[in-house]
Amino acid sequence: MSTQSTVRAVTTHRLLEMKQRGEKISMLTAYDYSMARILDAAGIDVILVGDSAANVMAGYETTVPMTLDNMIYHGRAVVRAVERALVVVDLPFGTYQGDSKQALASAIRIMKETEADSVKLEGGVEIIESVERILCAGIPVMGHLGLTPQSIHKFGTYTVRAKEEAEAAKLIADAHALQEAGCFALVLEKIPAVLAKRVASELTIPVIGIGAGGGVDGQVLVIHDMLGINQEFSPRFLRRYASVGEVMDGAFRSYIADVKSGDFPNEKEQY
Repeated sequence: MSTQSTVRAVTTHRLLEMKQRGEKISMLTAYDYSMARILDAAGIDVILVGDSAANVMAGYETTVPMTLDNMIYHGRAVVRAVERALVVVDLPFGTYQGDSKQALASAIRIMKETEADSVKLEGGVEIIESVERILCAGIPVMGHLGLTPQSIHKFGTYTVRAKEEAEAAKLIADAHALQEAGCFALVLEKIPAVLAKRVASELTIPVIGIGAGGGVDGQVLVIHDMLGINQEFSPRFLRRYASVGEVMDGAFRSYIADVKSGDFPNEKEQY
């Protein structure tokens, strides 16, 4: 009997229940059908179709170039594979920041064309109108504060955010504003662990961290980073659970050698 048939699907309400009983939430990114299928079968709680696809799938230096059509393509592929996990799709840069009507139209396209469960937006009070308009349409929203990669050109660096008192105070206020607007969960990226723990304790909604310490309600990593497929990125918060890149390299080299030598295919591998 499959995992999917014996375990009930993860919903926004179930994530809230997990926080209330102290059960940590597991979240990873996925961008394609095959990877999402493995992730879902393993029992991951949340799959994020992140605009980090710009980096790990398309080779861009930042997430800024990702388009709505790009995100819909990846979202569709992931949703087709998933039976249990909650699927969250990032709204990409430029599709929600300046105009709440555009934000709603973008979110509706993602929900209709991918059949995902929710969307994620970066920012606090600056985007609250967009968040509220999307929520009024019945679309669940996950917030994202701290290091917000879509704003990298404003920051100019990927260093830890909210170390100064003023920025920390704004982050706390933004977190409360997003909760009051109706967000079902919040991602905190690359902020001091003490601050992240405080936010998680003050909010009733789940807080998921990436580089935000262990005092939050769950964790998220980019799947290519934690599997060691992407070898160039190694921040302090990243734990590599496998060296898949090395395994792939070995397999490719063996295949090339076997083709060159005539060893592949052998008599049993042909018709």
